[in-house]
Amino acid sequence: MSRRMFSRSLYQLQSLSRNNGPFLHNSSVNSKHAVLAAFQPLLHNRPYATTPHPAASASSLNQTELAKFAAIADSWWDAEGPFKPLHVMNPTRLAFLRSTLCRHFGKDPFSTRPFEGLKFIDVGCGGGILSEPLARMGASVTGIDAVEKNIKIAQLHADLDPVASSIEYRCTTAENLVEEQMKFDAVIALEVIEHVADPAEFCKSLSALTVSNGATVISTINRSMRAYATAIVAAEYILHWLPKGTHQWSSFLTPEELVLILQRASISVEEMAGFAYDPLTGQWSLTDDIGVNFIAFGIKNSE
Repeated sequence: MSRRMFSRSLYQLQSLSRNNGPFLHNSSVNSKHAVLAAFQPLLHNRPYATTPHPAASASSLNQTELAKFAAIADSWWDAEGPFKPLHVMNPTRLAFLRSTLCRHFGKDPFSTRPFEGLKFIDVGCGGGILSEPLARMGASVTGIDAVEKNIKIAQLHADLDPVASSIEYRCTTAENLVEEQMKFDAVIALEVIEHVADPAEFCKSLSALTVSNGATVISTINRSMRAYATAIVAAEYILHWLPKGTHQWSSFLTPEELVLILQRASISVEEMAGFAYDPLTGQWSLTDDIGVNFIAFGIKNSE
């Protein structure tokens, strides 16, 4: 089944985001049913699903992954440092968010503050490189991260900007906020799920934080051989864009698996798109190729 079923309507965002043109696009008819029908024959259980987790732990945290990011936390706002790929990718990620969220919530994508009146949470916010532009676009933003050093750096940087200083940063987990019964219009977790211990439990927490008919957006890396070659071998060992060991191929999710996990967490995936890097321009763009980096937009089912 062709991947174009998921992202044909998103493909045009590549030029729209570059030219500051309209960010709205039309959804495919019955796209949710098409997604599930396309993926159903391919769904299978992940290796981690058979790995027992301590019953006493309600957290999806992976302590090894936390230690990796704590070690490089000082570099979050160094555009030429270990987080350079995220800085370069950020405009494309924001183009997808602007498009899907404005359309879903009936907001004007041409507005400088299209997310005015909406509550967003940036799960795994790191140093705040996504939280800050979301706040400047009008959202009431909460940024959470399990690494205390990340939160301190995010807060220090946000304090330099009167708009960004409104962000509420907390060193906590999605699971803890579920216990506090917090709810958000949009729950966003970009480049995070591949670093958690239990993706299924993590997605259940994201769902619990999302209001009924609210939005959940997740981006990650496909568990494909091409992703292994580019996101690990090339990015970490040849080009040295990322510290060695940043990613574990076995921790990646395929699009099929992510759709199923979210479906089981009461989130229906409506759209999906890929990210493509052009080495000639040094820029990322949205594409219908979800073979490596991809992003998914889902809606929380009515309760």
